[in-house]
Amino acid sequence: MRFIFKSKVKITFLGTGTSQGVPIIACPCIVCQSTDNRDKRLRSSILIEDNHKTYIIDAGPDFRQQMLRENVKTLDAVILTHEHKDHTGGFDDIRAYNYIQQKEMDVYASERVQQAIRRDYAYIFTEFKYPGIPEIKFHLLKNELTTIDRLDFLPIEVMHYRLPVFGFRIKDFTYITDANYISEQEKQKIKGSEIIVVNALRRESHISHFTFEQAIELMKELKPERAYFTHISHQLGLHHDVEKELPSFISLAYDGLKLDLE
Repeated sequence: MRFIFKSKVKITFLGTGTSQGVPIIACPCIVCQSTDNRDKRLRSSILIEDNHKTYIIDAGPDFRQQMLRENVKTLDAVILTHEHKDHTGGFDDIRAYNYIQQKEMDVYASERVQQAIRRDYAYIFTEFKYPGIPEIKFHLLKNELTTIDRLDFLPIEVMHYRLPVFGFRIKDFTYITDANYISEQEKQKIKGSEIIVVNALRRESHISHFTFEQAIELMKELKPERAYFTHISHQLGLHHDVEKELPSFISLAYDGLKLDLE
């Protein structure tokens, strides 16, 4: 499957860390104590820029810091992979864009994820709203092609243990986080991608994430031109050392990494 588009899209990795980020609070390990900026990992998220439109996939607890770091002045939509707090914990800071842009924030999420947001941020949805709370407008995200403005997002349903999670294909770029299983049917949506990003948590087995070796084997199967690993734990090792172990077409992503898609 291959998509043909005219516009150029820019991807920025806002965060590439696991649910606790790296460094982990109070951890004395060599990764958490590293002075290499590539070992400083905020919670996983990407920024997508296309024709003066700006979107993010996931808004975790580091959302505010990420937006300030990348100097994101406008934000057109938030697309959510799933409801875990490391992917939704920054929702309160959406209100800054409400104020600047004078409109609701468009949020694309499955019905289950919408219900979780309504539960976790109940004060946003009360009948009598406190002044200054975030204002959001939900759009239902299903496992079918979704076009936001003129950019196509193709959901890819993966499994995070027993929880369905959406990855996304945008042009020939596929982004998957929080997965440990992808069905053959969903893999067909990924095949032909020039760039694939996938989670690679650590070396040891994990109940809900691909391990380092599993992620490598998956990329060998799908054969992208370039692959990047994200959602990385401090347990994986130092960025500089791990890079040496990877096949030539695979790299570790890092916070601030930018990619251009034709």
